[in-house]
Amino acid sequence: MCRWAAYRGEPLFIEELVSSPAHSLIEQSVCATRAKTSTNADGFGLAWYGDRAEPGRFRDVLPAWSDCNLKSIARQIRSRLFLAHVRAATHGATRRDNCHPFVLGPWSFMHNGQIDHFDRIRRSMEAMLDDTHFNARHGTTDSELLFLLAMQFGMAERPLAAMAEAIGFVEGLSRHMTGEARVRFTAAFSDGATLYAVRYSTDEFAPTLYAGPMGAEGGYCLVSEPLDDNSESWVEVPAGSAVILGEDGLNIAGFTPDQGRLETREREMA
Repeated sequence: MCRWAAYRGEPLFIEELVSSPAHSLIEQSVCATRAKTSTNADGFGLAWYGDRAEPGRFRDVLPAWSDCNLKSIARQIRSRLFLAHVRAATHGATRRDNCHPFVLGPWSFMHNGQIDHFDRIRRSMEAMLDDTHFNARHGTTDSELLFLLAMQFGMAERPLAAMAEAIGFVEGLSRHMTGEARVRFTAAFSDGATLYAVRYSTDEFAPTLYAGPMGAEGGYCLVSEPLDDNSESWVEVPAGSAVILGEDGLNIAGFTPDQGRLETREREMA
């Protein structure tokens, strides 16, 4: 399982999450403590927002701990909103196009988890995409395809509702085609203004998610694992939750997949 960290608030050096803390994201790439796999060595990536609408992005296939460029960039770039990810591959080869975060226009997305039976349902998932979103797919991961489905379903206008429809569509499709479904999904995504996150699983094993204050007053980070041992600073986000981090601070709401898209698709094909 992958590890990731995201921040929104007053501009902060990326190293404050990626390399400086005792249990930084780079440290988690070597020794994660709250995941099935302790090593996350199949690449890394950053997406950060500055003066332009589209985020900057840096990705590579090297293990995060062995790339001196990552530490240098994290030390020099300061951003009000950024996403950082270290990868342990489940679907898709170790190549740059499969490293998170994924980007489309102003939106960025990164994911920890997996879609069971992905190889059997992938073509049907891709068939839901129009030409624009299909041609935006550069890698082979389940994560990128799920992101593009959410964009297809209107994430730009209604981020959490579109993500609920994307997950509901995948679950329903899997049950229809294989007789069972399991989606494990803890993800962060942003349009450069608001940072969103979802923690969800079809079963009881949702990948971990924690929230804690960071930087100046009003700044927060969302992480797969706490960045230090100060347990009072970190709150575990419950499974079945959506997190919205915007101008009015951090808010947590319930999250439930919506299978309306699959039902509509089935009616169209009947």
